[in-house]
Amino acid sequence: MENKENSLTSIWEKYPKIFSSDNTTVDPAAILDLISEIFIAGDYYYYLIDIQKHELTHQHPNICELHGLTTIPTRLQEIIDLIHPDDIPFVLAAEDACNGKVVEIAAENLKSLKSCYCFRMRTADGSYRLFHHQAITLISDQQNRIVRSLNIHTDISHLSPSNNYIATIMGIHERNDFYQIDLSTTICTNENTAILTKRELQCNPYIAQGMSSAQIAEKLNISPHTVRVHRKNILRKTNSRNSSSLIKRCIELGILSSCNILDAGFAYFFQ
Repeated sequence: MENKENSLTSIWEKYPKIFSSDNTTVDPAAILDLISEIFIAGDYYYYLIDIQKHELTHQHPNICELHGLTTIPTRLQEIIDLIHPDDIPFVLAAEDACNGKVVEIAAENLKSLKSCYCFRMRTADGSYRLFHHQAITLISDQQNRIVRSLNIHTDISHLSPSNNYIATIMGIHERNDFYQIDLSTTICTNENTAILTKRELQCNPYIAQGMSSAQIAEKLNISPHTVRVHRKNILRKTNSRNSSSLIKRCIELGILSSCNILDAGFAYFFQ
């Protein structure tokens, strides 16, 4: 895949059975057909994700009005950056849970399933409001993998003030599937605790040892670009400015052993 600069890359890479690298054109009428079947209670917008490029297309103009944007976003990371930082761990967990459930149900049913969950997003007045996210496969390839997905975001702050931390997979068209995954017990909301993904936790010790992104990529058998994304996410989640502050912060949070750091020659940080 090209242009992997988005926070969901590490989740998508776990499910090669349902994410395609193919590319194809989209009939706008297909979007309208799907929208007509979706219940939307509130201000909303939609966009398509090109899975190959991780880029956005067919963006509804409300996206700028609701979020106070001056230009229409073209990259998925621009949407992710609007999400409240404290809700990012839940978004990653929800994506992981929903993709896992789709694989369990069977990938050939992709276009008859949608995933749903909620998170807070920054709006035009600078405040964060609760949005309901729905994702539906619009185009799939011959191996029943997602090529383009339709994503709908609805402002539901007038209906609910807080997130229930539940991810849902439900059937559309002729299917009546309905699965709810309660992630409230797996998402820690303690501000003193950083939530890192499994891959980010794997990268952390190597970052502490001062390895470059290329060196870490070789160790973990992933691309240097993906490592750079993980590095950026780790710094953001731990509220660290650089690798030096990251090391101290991770030890305080109990997600990095101090003995590993000392062995790597970083003892002076703790003198």
